[in-house]
Amino acid sequence: MDNVLIGACVLLALLLVVGLTYAALRHTNRTPPILPFSGVSTSTEVTAAEERAREILDNANRDADQLRREAELGAKDDAFRRREELNRELETARAEVREQERRLEKREDSIDQKQKNLARKERQLEHVQKKLVERREGLESKGKQLDDMLDQQTKTLLDLSGISRDQAQQMLLSRMERELSDEIAVRLRKHEELLKTTAEARSREILTTAIQRYASVHTANNTVSTVDIPSDDMKGRIIGREGRNIRTFEKCTGVDVIVDDTPGVVIVSAFDNIRRETARLALTKLIQDGRIHPTRIEEVVAETQAEMDAHIQELGKQAVIDVDLPMPHEKIVQLLGRLRFRTSYSQNVLQHSVEVAHLCGLMATELGLNPALARRCGLLHDVGKAADHEMEGGHPKVGAELARRYGETSPEVLHAIVGHHDDVTSEHLYTVLVSAADAISASRPGARRETLERYVKRLEELEAVACGFPGVEQAYAIQAGRELRVIANSAAMSDSDATRVCREIARAIEQQLNYPGEIKVTVIRETRAMEVAK
Repeated sequence: MDNVLIGACVLLALLLVVGLTYAALRHTNRTPPILPFSGVSTSTEVTAAEERAREILDNANRDADQLRREAELGAKDDAFRRREELNRELETARAEVREQERRLEKREDSIDQKQKNLARKERQLEHVQKKLVERREGLESKGKQLDDMLDQQTKTLLDLSGISRDQAQQMLLSRMERELSDEIAVRLRKHEELLKTTAEARSREILTTAIQRYASVHTANNTVSTVDIPSDDMKGRIIGREGRNIRTFEKCTGVDVIVDDTPGVVIVSAFDNIRRETARLALTKLIQDGRIHPTRIEEVVAETQAEMDAHIQELGKQAVIDVDLPMPHEKIVQLLGRLRFRTSYSQNVLQHSVEVAHLCGLMATELGLNPALARRCGLLHDVGKAADHEMEGGHPKVGAELARRYGETSPEVLHAIVGHHDDVTSEHLYTVLVSAADAISASRPGARRETLERYVKRLEELEAVACGFPGVEQAYAIQAGRELRVIANSAAMSDSDATRVCREIARAIEQQLNYPGEIKVTVIRETRAMEVAK
């Protein structure tokens, strides 16, 4: 590379000399001006040009030599720099090689040390194995000696007792069986009592937790609705000429419209809450519109009925969303929405269903079950009440049939619907959860049309009826009055007397008290023996 650079510099210098020579020659051949009194000849000019060319060539040679020397110095500097870089790289590589060699040496030392340790452990293991073999041989010899001694002693005992070996073994097993049977019975009884106590405490805790974690607002509905009117003159327009307006309205809506002397209101009465609400909304629209005649009444009622259907569908969807479930069949959603206008002992059935769904979900979470499936069972358990007047049978049976018809395939949900009133044997845990949640929601004071004072009074009367029988020590009304638990005196009452008193208490409750649903009477007679070990 250095030779190439020098050659290039020389070539450049030669080109420069040639160029300058050519320029001088052109300058020499130029026609000189005619000067007066000129004594210079042409040969003199040529000589001067040649001298000038030689000077230029000498300068070019000197420049070329200077360039060559500079090129040689640059090449030497570049070579020196590259040699330094190569030396540094080589030193770095040597350092890495030395570091790897040190690591390999350390690793070899570590491997040598591990091999020494392994060899030492192998020697120790061989020594231990040798000792174990010797000990095993000694134990085998001692075991043989013991077996011989035991056989000899057993033969001596059998000779002294006069019985055979099988007879002795049978006697020993029989004795152990008698002792263990008593012990097993005692342990089983203790475990049963412990499991019963634990299960009752756990179930009570789950129910209490579910009740505390969920609280619902209860409202009572009536069978009549009132519609405000701007003035009493509107009553005449509602009635119409010869009563044609009111007759058309009652015929289209299926309700009774009561127009009496009560100022400022008109009463709409019907047992069906949906029809009553539709009539109330339609009458409100007619009063606001002011045009009240049979044709307009039919138009407004039809429009209101369509709006009511959409409103019912929206109520059902909102209930499903409230309990965080996937949307079921639209017909089931419509049935849920209709429950908003259905009451049971003045308790709103849709609110009751939503509350039961939440309670079932909470209890299922505590028990480790599927909370979504439990909420679905609770929400649909009373769906039959939306159509029980249209189909034959009670609402559990009707609800199960409707749910099956509209795509509900889960056996847990269907069984919870049909069995939440204990009409059938409970085959799933979710049915038990729905029954418990249904009882909790229905038995809350204030949930149904019954004041707290009346509720407490009924419980006191229930306990008083049971305490009036001879041999009864205490009586407790539990589960919001749905069960009466009676504690009998075991000394004054036998088992047969307890059965008779239980039946008589149930008959007395039926004759003396008024109550919703059923009341379960349980008479408990037990004998307890207690002793203290000192």
